[in-house]
Amino acid sequence: MNFDQRIDRRGSHSMKWDMMEARYGVTPENGIAMWVADMDFRPPQCVQDALQKALDHGIYGYFGDDAAYRAAITWWMAHRHGWQVDPAHIFTTHGLVNAVGLCLHTWTAPGDGVVLFTPVYHAFARTIEAAGRRVIECPLALEEGRYRMDFDAADARMDGSEKMLILCSPHNPGGRVWSAEELRGVAEFCARHDLLLISDEIHHDLVMPGHKHIPLPIAAPEAASRTVMLTAASKTFNLAGTHCGNVIITDPSLRAEFTRTQFALGISPNSFGLHAVTAAYSQAGADWVDALCTYLDENRRIFDAGINAIPGLRSMTLESTYLAWVDFAGTGMEPDEFTARVEQTAQIAVNHGPTFGTGGESFLRFNLGAPRSVIEEAVARMRKAFADLQ
Repeated sequence: MNFDQRIDRRGSHSMKWDMMEARYGVTPENGIAMWVADMDFRPPQCVQDALQKALDHGIYGYFGDDAAYRAAITWWMAHRHGWQVDPAHIFTTHGLVNAVGLCLHTWTAPGDGVVLFTPVYHAFARTIEAAGRRVIECPLALEEGRYRMDFDAADARMDGSEKMLILCSPHNPGGRVWSAEELRGVAEFCARHDLLLISDEIHHDLVMPGHKHIPLPIAAPEAASRTVMLTAASKTFNLAGTHCGNVIITDPSLRAEFTRTQFALGISPNSFGLHAVTAAYSQAGADWVDALCTYLDENRRIFDAGINAIPGLRSMTLESTYLAWVDFAGTGMEPDEFTARVEQTAQIAVNHGPTFGTGGESFLRFNLGAPRSVIEEAVARMRKAFADLQ
């Protein structure tokens, strides 16, 4: 595994690199892509070998027996997260944004409220609104540079029209690994307001040293009758383009309802995604992830040290994910000004904070899933772009 290798993704139909000029005015020739949440690393060799085997066979028909795929998922969840999953409880979707859409279709109706703790992953609100449902924002409290849940304030925002809560655990973009107590608090909040709890845990493997992700069913087993789990190998192993995610449902009634949705919409998996996930969820894959997290932690350290040395900028300490959340409030600049310095002066394409909802107004999100030399170059460009503050 060579995470230091710089792989040129330009001209490869990469959204992250080939679409950044149209979206942000940052050219792939001179710019650095730090927006879309995929990494600039190849997956582990075990995944490459599995896909090569499928290519060598050369026939790409319908995928049949998926017992090995389900067994790989259950092995991974048990060995990496201490979570025992019944293979029969696993559904496969075209990624987790698709899974969110299927959940909305299954358990809500147009006009229903869907609760988000903001700022949070921007695709949630986009999907909710596109489905004709209403986003109910419950802002996280920001205390000493760290997010916490404010359940009292959230309780006050409920009016009874809400049907669902979508949780991001670990949190994107803040990088929080929620504690067992916080997760129980979420489950209790959902019970108080009779909300279905959708827990998106796509970043659960990308945890910094010294922190440990807790799956919601372990923290709050009493919430099983209202819990739907979303997991995927895509962020962990950089497989987003395979569009392969999992919905895991313990409750039989919820499972039957979701089954009907999948049949009604003709949802079936991509065989390449199944091959990739089966290979990734293995001991070889686990060894690769351990090395990756160590590498990402050093990227985080270098990035934070450089950014936090610029007066007025503060990078939130990551406990999980490879997505740095940088607050520019201390500069006194309006968002248009600090964003222009990052994109036009430093030539770095980043995600804009307001797209993550209330609480994101003074932030930008930077992707650290890249070779270290790229992170060092980005820090140098940022220091130059804000040199007048130093």
